[in-house]
Amino acid sequence: MTEGPIDAADADGDEDVDRKVVEQEQAELREFIKGLSADDIKSGNWFTKLSAQAMSSYTAKVDWQYFQERYAGVPADGIVDQRIKMAARYAALEGGLSAGAYSAAVVATLGSLGGASPATVPAAVATMMVDVAFITRLQLRLAYDISVLYRVPLDLSDPDDLWKLIRVAFTIKSGEAVREGVAKAVPALVRPVIKRFFSGEVLTAAKALPVVGKHLLQRNVIKIGIPLVGVPLAVVLNRYTTLLAGRHAQAVFRNEARVIELAENLSKRSQHPQLMLWVAWLVIRANRKMADDETLLMRHLVRVVREQHQVVDEQLAHLIDIDPAEVWRRIDAEPGDLSDIIDAAEQVATVDGDVNAREKAVISELRDRCSRV
Repeated sequence: MTEGPIDAADADGDEDVDRKVVEQEQAELREFIKGLSADDIKSGNWFTKLSAQAMSSYTAKVDWQYFQERYAGVPADGIVDQRIKMAARYAALEGGLSAGAYSAAVVATLGSLGGASPATVPAAVATMMVDVAFITRLQLRLAYDISVLYRVPLDLSDPDDLWKLIRVAFTIKSGEAVREGVAKAVPALVRPVIKRFFSGEVLTAAKALPVVGKHLLQRNVIKIGIPLVGVPLAVVLNRYTTLLAGRHAQAVFRNEARVIELAENLSKRSQHPQLMLWVAWLVIRANRKMADDETLLMRHLVRVVREQHQVVDEQLAHLIDIDPAEVWRRIDAEPGDLSDIIDAAEQVATVDGDVNAREKAVISELRDRCSRV
């Protein structure tokens, strides 16, 4: 398969050019679908095969430098916005080209897969699968683009990173967050259908790619045969689901980029990197419950301190319960100005939002002890 629309220069492309790109991708995906069996589609194995083909060559070509060369001097937020709009435009065009194939006959044919030969896929289902595969590949690559632009490292040969990309791209496990904002994000006429698209059971634990394939196929079936005041539903749904998926990916990866940036700045400014790790962990554990952003910050902080200062603290790594007395002992034993430690503690406390009472108490005690030193 080709690299898809990654070479489009901006979000306001020529519609004739865009249509040709979409038609070319549809033709390529038809060839891909021809290589699937009915069992591949019913079991969800189509997604395993598609994701491998869609991302292997793409990730080799698309990196942060690639975008810097194409959008020289443009901040990441600006490029991400263009990529999301471009993807939504392609999705809408593809939906329009596929809309004619959506009829009650296609729904009926879905049920015939069970009796089909393992080597044969009914033509009506193959037509529908082109649409599903197109949107799936588009949203996977869009989420990857966004992670690259915010310089959030993803190694897709690592199962955890691959699952992270899939989860973000298709709003798996975070569907509730998408649905909360959906009412304000789309026209009132479309809201019931969009909500239905994102409703239902979300995948929380299963990392098996075929399970994801079944999930994606089931939720795309709602596009078939439902007219919407003369406008093909496929066009509207493709556009807005891609737009929402892109905004969701932007929120997730931009937030992680923010946390990474904070970790790097704290490490860079610290005169006491090892002590800073102990203090950061004490602040994070002050409330006994850890927010996702706090866990993320600590993971990146440990990594950056190791890379920038060659500090690896095995005692901290093996710690179960942190004893404040141990941290105070370390502070009392440290001579000189410790203002960088206070600054780090204050910033760590705000990573997940407002500073709570227990975090304030820890920082107050820290300030007193550092001033005595």
